[in-house]
Amino acid sequence: MPRSRQPRRQATLASLAAELNVSRTTVSNAYNRPDQLSVELRDRVLQAAKRRGYPGPDPVARSLRTRKAGAVGLLLTEALSYSFRDPAAMSFLAGLSESCEDAGQGLLLIPAGPGRDEVDAAAVVQQAGVDGFVVYSVADDDPYLAAVLERHIPIVVCDQPREIPGASLVGIDDRAAMRKVADYLIGLGHRDIGVLCMRLGRDRMDGVVSQERLKSPHFHVQRERIEGVRDAMVASDMDPLSLTVIERYVHTSQSGHSAAAEALATNPEITALVCTTDVLALGALDWARWQGIDVPGQLSITGFDGVDEALRESLTTVRQPQEEKGRRAGALLMSPSGSGVPIVEMLDTELLAGRTSGRIKG
Repeated sequence: MPRSRQPRRQATLASLAAELNVSRTTVSNAYNRPDQLSVELRDRVLQAAKRRGYPGPDPVARSLRTRKAGAVGLLLTEALSYSFRDPAAMSFLAGLSESCEDAGQGLLLIPAGPGRDEVDAAAVVQQAGVDGFVVYSVADDDPYLAAVLERHIPIVVCDQPREIPGASLVGIDDRAAMRKVADYLIGLGHRDIGVLCMRLGRDRMDGVVSQERLKSPHFHVQRERIEGVRDAMVASDMDPLSLTVIERYVHTSQSGHSAAAEALATNPEITALVCTTDVLALGALDWARWQGIDVPGQLSITGFDGVDEALRESLTTVRQPQEEKGRRAGALLMSPSGSGVPIVEMLDTELLAGRTSGRIKG
């Protein structure tokens, strides 16, 4: 007798439960709550599912039923590719991923790169199937952040922006940490200091930063690190208005290279470059070597973050617990306070005096 060419109907949760003479809940638990079944029963369900080509419970149906997406959204201030190139961002991602793994949650990356408008932001954020957001170092005027706040789901901020109503925060005291760097340099005798910083706003800007721009940047972290240098100058009877600040829109070592050249062209008397990130500092260090400038004999260079490459170069820098920031942000998001009161966790930093800072020769 010829074999029927009628395709076999794909198994469903209900048909698999009927075949095994178990409840639908038992089949579902084999995938979602294996601790509720004996090893033997779970194996029997999974083997039958494999034999019948059953892929498991529909995650969309499950999310509709439980009203949980089973994923955390990470809102980034840069293009997605940046997260896999920038060493500090990579460390943060590693820590956050670890927290998600421990909680059995997925991780959805949402880049809030520059040049996007409110319509784009609202569409991306509203479509994100997540149960909460970690906001990683985003400008306070970013349209993606505004769209996230409209979702009215749990939020944990890392670094910036500060004072988001109802959001917990994980960060460091950027101002105090950079004040230690500047105090250290001033103690070595440096009186002419320049700062190389990441962008202070979402608008395109590359060049010398005016006093007016310093008053109202939208990136809290950069502002606070610059203010830390100014605090040290004031404490040492130096004029903070004499501080040369060079801003770069793109955060790369090449930006640090060009920014160092511009800083010394703007003020040839500079003897110390304070960089708000290690990436910029490593670029500045390359520029100094290219120019044949003795570091630290003629020019001291400092960074911020404590990334591996900076430590290998023995860069004077501030080491911050970037990976722990990610772990703590994830843990706070997935274990919200029962009191409903936002939690603020400020982590410790450490000044590392490396070989790129010293007293000026002669």
